[in-house]
Formats: sequence, C-alpha cells, structure tokens
Amino acid sequence: MNASRPTLARLMGGAAMALALSAGSAAADIRFWTTEEQPERLAKQEEMAAVFEEQTGIAVEVIPVTESDLGTRATAAFAAGDLPDVIYHTLQYALPWAEAGILDTEAATDVIEDLGAGTFASGALEMAAVEGGYASVPVDGWTQMIVYRKDLFDEAGLEPPNSYANVLAAVEALHNPPEMYGFVAATKVDENFMSQVLEHVFLANGVSPVDENGFAPLDEAATTEVLEFYKAIAEASPPGELYWDQSRTLYFAGDAAMIIWSPFILDELAGLRDSAPPTINDDPTSPELASRTGIVTNFAGPSNEGGAAWADIRYFGITADADTDAAMDFVKFSMDEGYTQTLSIAPEGKFPVRKGTPDDPDRFEQAWATLPVGVDRKAPLGDLYEASMIEEIVGGLDVAQRWGVAEGQLALASKMINSQAINRIVRQYIDGQIDARAAVAAMNEELGAIE
Repeated sequence: MNASRPTLARLMGGAAMALALSAGSAAADIRFWTTEEQPERLAKQEEMAAVFEEQTGIAVEVIPVTESDLGTRATAAFAAGDLPDVIYHTLQYALPWAEAGILDTEAATDVIEDLGAGTFASGALEMAAVEGGYASVPVDGWTQMIVYRKDLFDEAGLEPPNSYANVLAAVEALHNPPEMYGFVAATKVDENFMSQVLEHVFLANGVSPVDENGFAPLDEAATTEVLEFYKAIAEASPPGELYWDQSRTLYFAGDAAMIIWSPFILDELAGLRDSAPPTINDDPTSPELASRTGIVTNFAGPSNEGGAAWADIRYFGITADADTDAAMDFVKFSMDEGYTQTLSIAPEGKFPVRKGTPDDPDRFEQAWATLPVGVDRKAPLGDLYEASMIEEIVGGLDVAQRWGVAEGQLALASKMINSQAINRIVRQYIDGQIDARAAVAAMNEELGAIE
C-alpha cells in the first residue's frame, strides 16, 4: 500500500476539512469506542483525547463499550451507517470486520506505514495482515508466560524453561513434593485457563487443528509429544482440579518451581496488591519473590524449534464510516506522542507493540518500563525486574501466535477451544483412561464435527 497515493475519498475528505477550517468552523469531531471502561482507565483516555484536541483542534468523544457487547453493537452501527470513527478492539474482530467492510484497511495500513512498519512487533502485525496491508493498527498486547524460580534454576545449573526438554529437566531436578512441586499444570477442564494453557503448549510444538481450509486433523506424532509433555508436568503438579488460583497460590508460597500465567501476575509477585500477596516470607509487601523470578514467553517443543508465544493483542480499527483523516491523525497520535499515555492505562497488561520510532528504536519500551504498576502500592516494572526480563516480556510479541489467525480461521479455532473438547480429552489421557493414539483420534473426531 503506497501511502503517497491516497484514495479519492481521502482527498475529498481532506479538502472538505480544509474548507471547513478556512470557513472558520471547528474541525470535525470524531467518536472513539473503547472497551477500557473502568473509571480510572477511561479518565486516562479522556486526558489523551484532550491533549490531542489542544494540538489539532479535533475533538474526540471517548465512548465506553462493554467488551462482551462490542460485536453486536458494531454490527448494528454498521447496518445503520453510524459506526464510530475509531474502535479499540480485540484480535478476534480484526479479520472478520475487515472482510465485512466495517474497517478501512487502507487507512490502517497507511497509519502503520507512516509510523514505520518496522517499529511494530512483527507478530502483532502478522495477526492483522490482509491482502495489501493490515486490518487494524496494533496498540498493545500481552503474552502468556512461564513464570519460574530463577534462583533455584541457577543453583541447580538449569537452563531457562524455554523448551519442553528444559522444562522436563527442571522438573526432574526440582520436583520434591510437598515442599516443592516441579510445576502446577492446569487440569480443571471447565476453566478457560486450561484452554489457554493448552493452546500455548500445542502452539509451542507447532500443532494446530486448523489450516486455510478449516479443520485440519492433528498430526499424531507431534500431538503425542504434546500429550506426553503435558502428562509429565501434570504428574509434577499437586493432585486435584487445578487452575489459575492454585498456580498462583503455590508459586507465591514458594512451593512451585514453574507455572504458566499471564503478566497480570507481575505486580502481585512484587507485593503491590494486598488481595494477592506473596506468602514466601512474613512480609506481604516484599518484592523478594519478584527478585527470584524469571519468565519465558517464547516456548518450543521438539517438532517446532522456533517455538511460539500465546498472545492477546488489541488494535485500533479505523471504520468505514470514519472521518478518515481525523481518525488517522488520532490513531497516529495515540501510537506516537500519546503512546506512553496509551500504555499507562494498565502497563502490566499492555506491553508496547511499538517499541520505538525509526529515530529512537527503544523509546516506548524504555518508557513503558518506567510506568508504575500495582494496586495498593505502585512501582515501575523496570525497578522490580532486570532489563533482560523486560526484553523477554516485550520480545514475545514478535513471535506472537494464536490458532487460526494466520489461516483466517480464528472463528473456527475459537469454537474448538470453547467446546473444551481438547481439555476433556487431554485430562482423560493424563488420568490414564485412554492412550495417546486414542486421545488424538478422539480430538480429531470431536474437533472435525465443529463448524
């Protein structure tokens, strides 16, 4: 997409704006839908909109929309010809909305090219890729992490748990229940947490149930590797129905060597949230556990040496009904001069998908590390964790993946995940009710029946 060749509509829009300004009237207002509707987060977005208006004369109405209502509201507004100018949305809407005509992909592509495509995390861009450009502009995201006791790994001479083999070596060395469990694997089949963890583990070994044509039977050899690995970490876990709660509780007590969790654990690890304090010592406000912790975002199985990171990415979509020039200017501002403010809405869950500018490649990554996180107490991530860990956190966005995104089958993959068939069959395998071959056959049968 050549940003120097704007469409006729954009030229006409720019001419109309220039005419309005020359006539002494204010620039056209734009509407911005955001799912960040908590009062404190909304206030930060309104502050940013006010700064943008001061600089450009373009007023932005910030409109909160509940995330679960976003799809139906956007569809209704599109039918009525009354879409807002910009929508902050999740990954799941990027490609379907582009295909439906809700999004102006050319405008999004021009914004990315104007800012410099090379300044964005490649994984975040690839997830929104359409023919000739991008559906939406990546804003922020987070990657699921293996959280581990770096101090114990260092003492035992272990490599970071960035592969199946390294995780299993660490389990062998550190598993000593009940004082220390090697892992706390998700085993509660009706929890989305197990679905999320399993997708990460399957992705790590390059296994997906979809291709460009829809359902793709799981490869038996590679899927057997996934099953055997997951059974091994489940056997190094406490008994019972385990999900995020037990994972965090055991790790915080110093009773687990490794867990898989979201980055929303980072401020809690450092004793900044009273509702979830570390209990490894007698001081619930102590950053001791954070200082002993390492993280891994990119994780590889034996059939996929490059590995993968499971990511949740958010985007700015410029709509088909937008005042295009004004909307593009607002998105550019939010991703450039206003980007640190954008990230400050919730830094622990908003990793910078744009690390810097062409002239200052690390500008936003460095600024993000100085943003305060926490609830009852505040501190910058850069004060709590080493620079190498900050790099690992942000670097996961370069290899970010999800089932079905690259193949244009995210909706089908999501139905497969939400069916919880994978969770249930993996649990049957872990419990010894079926062998690996039967588990793969059962998953293929159930997933193949989903449309």
